[in-house]
Amino acid sequence: MDGYLDLIKMILPEILVEHFDLVESKKVGEKLNLYFEEKSVVPQEFKTRQLISKGFHKSITVQDFPLKGMFVFFHIKRRRWTDKESGDIVQRDWNLVANGTRMTKEFAAFLKSINQY
Repeated sequence: MDGYLDLIKMILPEILVEHFDLVESKKVGEKLNLYFEEKSVVPQEFKTRQLISKGFHKSITVQDFPLKGMFVFFHIKRRRWTDKESGDIVQRDWNLVANGTRMTKEFAAFLKSINQY
């Protein structure tokens, strides 16, 4: 094992580890809240455009499987970019990401549903 990252990939959905930064964690009673922000990496489908990161969409909350007897909640913020030339707001196409990753069908469906913002 290469360290903590490999261990985290076994516990958390791989897509969260690869595309999001864990920015905060809070344990409140029997609840573990994990806060994620999408990394500031321009999506592959927009590599030819000049994009500027313009913050995040509203956070969404997803309940995951319990961990060590605690309820686990992911609070996820997806990043949005502005095309410097056209002024268009763009975001990662999670349908493309789901095709190239190993994840459960349920988690892929969840990511597709949040792509409606």
